Amino acid sequence: MIRIISYLVITIFGVAVSLAQVKTEEVLLKNGVIELPGTLTFTQEKSPLIIWVHGSGNVDRNGNQQPIIKANYIKQFRDSINKKGIAFYSYDKRTSNIKNKESLLKGVTFLDYVTDLQKAITHFKNDKRFSKIILLGHSQGSLVAMLTAKEVDQFISVAGAGMSADKVIIKQIQEKAPFLDSITQAHFKELAKTGEIKEINPMLLSIFAKQNQSFLSSWIQFNPSKEIEKITIPTLIINGDSDLQVKITDAEILHSSNKNSKLVIIKKMNHVLKKVNTVTENQSSYLKADFPLSQKLIETIVNFVNQ
Repeated sequence: MIRIISYLVITIFGVAVSLAQVKTEEVLLKNGVIELPGTLTFTQEKSPLIIWVHGSGNVDRNGNQQPIIKANYIKQFRDSINKKGIAFYSYDKRTSNIKNKESLLKGVTFLDYVTDLQKAITHFKNDKRFSKIILLGHSQGSLVAMLTAKEVDQFISVAGAGMSADKVIIKQIQEKAPFLDSITQAHFKELAKTGEIKEINPMLLSIFAKQNQSFLSSWIQFNPSKEIEKITIPTLIINGDSDLQVKITDAEILHSSNKNSKLVIIKKMNHVLKKVNTVTENQSSYLKADFPLSQKLIETIVNFVNQ
């Protein structure tokens, strides 16, 4: 009887949380002249807060990238996590906000993304409405979050690379264009040594174009498998087995580098966190928001946050 009553109490509480009104606040953070508008949503105070840390590209607070990517996966995640009584904050990445266009002409470094995140962490550490702060780093954002994890309470890596960016790119070249392997490695060595590449192989311009070099140079300085070793807060590492961009082996590398972390591989989840059954669905899920988010992802994160 006691078990039945306990179950009913938990169930009723869960329904009450899911029906609670979601409060929405627009939050404009600034990093110098860079504007980072974002959205905070929560159902109640004294709840845990997840801060989302974006992956690569001009990703906005909802998980879309102009003009093609319209997956809306961050918005779907926000709605799902709020129903579980967890607050959520995401901001437009500096590269997605047209108001930053002039400032971005001066270039972007990897550490710019780190200092942007630090602005968000500082803002919410000063906001006493939330019980704790959790960083969720997605894709490239996993490494960004690692570099600031000592300032928060919990860390979640979703589809984070296990190797430094140069090794990731070299591996991709080896798989797709092995004839460019040696020159790619040579370019990265030159970039690491001098900070620039004087003569770029025309076939590698999309990677090593002049405007990309300062960012690449700053990015390859950090090895995720080394950075995650330094993290002492509770850590959860997640990867989908249908991810076309980041493989399960990357998650395993991160997990092996931090023995205190928890590793979860989610079946049929792709890089934009959608549940997909075929390669066609996988590709289509980037272009429209019709595909459902992985519910196993939500369950896993809720259990971790509430532990």
